[in-house]
Amino acid sequence: MTEFTWQYHGTVPIKVRTFIMGYGISRTLLKKIKYHGGQILVNGEPSRVNRVLVSQDIVKVVLPPEPENDHLPASDLPIQIVFEDEHFLIVNKPAGVASVPAHNKANDSLVNRVKGYYERMGYANRKIHIATRLDKDTSGLVIFGKHHFAHSVLDKQLKDRQIQKTYLAIVAGTFSSAHFEIYLPIGRVPGSLVKRQVIWPGKMSVTEAWPVKRLVGHTLIRLRIHTGRTHQIRVHMSAIGHPLVGDWLYNPSDQSFPRQALHCAEVRFFNPFSGRYIDCHAPLPDDMKNYLARYER
Repeated sequence: MTEFTWQYHGTVPIKVRTFIMGYGISRTLLKKIKYHGGQILVNGEPSRVNRVLVSQDIVKVVLPPEPENDHLPASDLPIQIVFEDEHFLIVNKPAGVASVPAHNKANDSLVNRVKGYYERMGYANRKIHIATRLDKDTSGLVIFGKHHFAHSVLDKQLKDRQIQKTYLAIVAGTFSSAHFEIYLPIGRVPGSLVKRQVIWPGKMSVTEAWPVKRLVGHTLIRLRIHTGRTHQIRVHMSAIGHPLVGDWLYNPSDQSFPRQALHCAEVRFFNPFSGRYIDCHAPLPDDMKNYLARYER
């Protein structure tokens, strides 16, 4: 079972609940610990969460066992691991692979492949916690938590916009500026379950961009999203007249590339278990490199 131990060094009395929530234990996880076989101990003895701690008390949290996703088939296809420790797994997803199973392809998503990897490695906890997702035809870095607590930490960082994701995209046209920001609201297209558009009222969305390489009629651009809307980069770039090449949904007249030319190249987030930041990078995939070579000046 996965367990964590912390010592309280404060001088002001504090409740166990407040203390451990300060480390990222969520209310949902507290309920799971209480009702599904977990345990909270203070100085080696079982404790309630409303117990008041005094300086030098030692608190141990034992996570409940997690049932694996029985309905989820494991895939034997390999994954490209960029980072792994006992809490997090970061995988470089190839284009053409869905992040999660779909009704028409339930056996070969990235989640299926990660489950197969866990089985091959003989991990005790095989519950799959995917924290970030990419569209099927977007390549790049995807983050997994390896237990409920790690997933809870990632979920809070996502909500607080503390996970930094940087993308590379090939877009139509060229830019005169070296840096710009897009502030435009995004909402659903009426009648469509998938497509989004810039619309008032919509949820305000912020994208920051740096042109990296100017090509003949195209630009390789670096983008950072400060809000996490569906299709945010694709919608924003299309709205300013620079749609992604190969984007069947927002640039349907462009048949020059078999997918939207979008790659999640960097992720950065804080690992509270080690007290350090995790920085990961995934190089531009070959299909985008080859496309760039065709349009170099």
